[in-house]
Amino acid sequence: MAATGESGGVTGIKREHLGIPEAVFVEDVEAFMKKPGNETADAVLKKLDEQYQKYKFMEVNLSQRKRRLKNQIPEIKQTLEILKHMQKKKDTTEPMETRYLLSDNVYCKASVLPTDKVCLWLGANVMLEYDIDDAQALLEKNLSTARKNLESTEEDLDFLRDQFTTTEVNMARVYNWDVKRRNKDDPSKSKA
Repeated sequence: MAATGESGGVTGIKREHLGIPEAVFVEDVEAFMKKPGNETADAVLKKLDEQYQKYKFMEVNLSQRKRRLKNQIPEIKQTLEILKHMQKKKDTTEPMETRYLLSDNVYCKASVLPTDKVCLWLGANVMLEYDIDDAQALLEKNLSTARKNLESTEEDLDFLRDQFTTTEVNMARVYNWDVKRRNKDDPSKSKA
């Protein structure tokens, strides 16, 4: 595990996985509570809870990114299939019958003449014309990048789940340490 930070805080110095700070397992709660900034169990629990909430926020963002990438990959594959079909038909003289999405669940029938040019939406209302070969190369590169990003995002989510677990265990250990300390300090409990 990573070393604790200057303040003896919750996170380690080592930062990986898109800047997600690594939660440090509190091995010796007694020694941890003697560090500067850890005067009371409530203050430490508050810091741990803040860190936990930050992890939750990161999880929401990474989950949205994963969902976006999972939707993007099939769209790129479908566009590549269409380009391959157009490439086969570009040397013929007969038009290609197709249907295209006009709006949600509304398709329109079209007859497309053979061509060696295509227009691709690049996002933010930007469309550019490409040769079919250039468009295919661009989409294959985008597909590869999307797959790598999806894999990286899934690894980051796995890492984040580990940080959740470590933080939750730390919170339980500090809370239990505080309960034991209070019971030991309370004379009415020891005379029973």
